[in-house]
Amino acid sequence: MREALTAYAMLAPSLIVFGVFFFYALYELGRLGFHERNRTGTRERWVGVEQYTDVLGGDAFRDGLFITLQFVVWTVPAGLVLGVLLAVAAHRRLKGIRFFQTVFASTVATSVAVASVIFFVLINPSVGYLREVDFISLESTSSAIRGVALSSIWQNLGLTFIIVLAGLQAVPDEVLEAATLDGYGPIRRFFRVTLPLLSPTLLFLVVVLTVFAFQAFAQIDILTQGGPAGSTETLVFKIFRLALEPRTVGEAAVMGVGLFFVTLVVALGQFLLIERRVHYGDR
Repeated sequence: MREALTAYAMLAPSLIVFGVFFFYALYELGRLGFHERNRTGTRERWVGVEQYTDVLGGDAFRDGLFITLQFVVWTVPAGLVLGVLLAVAAHRRLKGIRFFQTVFASTVATSVAVASVIFFVLINPSVGYLREVDFISLESTSSAIRGVALSSIWQNLGLTFIIVLAGLQAVPDEVLEAATLDGYGPIRRFFRVTLPLLSPTLLFLVVVLTVFAFQAFAQIDILTQGGPAGSTETLVFKIFRLALEPRTVGEAAVMGVGLFFVTLVVALGQFLLIERRVHYGDR
């Protein structure tokens, strides 16, 4: 009993924080979805599940989800591959390598707003240094999402680099030496030995980067404000727009609940599908 009380006492701060800022917030979000407010936001009217079916089955939610998935596709694989390549390049016993490790990891200290402003200077359609690069042009409906994704890839690169570098440093030297004695070259040793041992780290990064991508907002607000022609309006941005008007707060809440469950399903799916190929040291 004493050990149980001690455990609950230690868990109490975290449980309080989760209860107030997550569970209660999620409950309130779900409750708002069942109500419709007047234009001034002073009164609520019960509408039941009708608002859920209308919003989650509507074009606005589907379009926002499609754009969000596009953002995930552009940011997660590219950010993961670049982070792994930089970590492998910096995982060397060379003179001065600490300097490059610091440079590669520096973006982890950069906020989303700062990263977005930096790339706004680079790819701004009017005065940006890279404004003539059509692949990331913010003026085109087909390329604007790639321009926004570029800032997120750069901003998350430091986090990916640090975690992968830590994973590389945890790989036993004896295993790599044994692979070398067996005739494995650098490339084969990386794909057959190092990468399987890094798989738990990569699984963690895939989930984290995917959740970050589903929550993208600041970079879109700064770079495009949802344009051009709504081509960068992710679900979070649509929720923000709807929440500005008191009468559409209920619709915003429904989209928020929908985004939560979509993110939950995607994360669980990644764990179930990718973990089959994850190699743990004790297996």
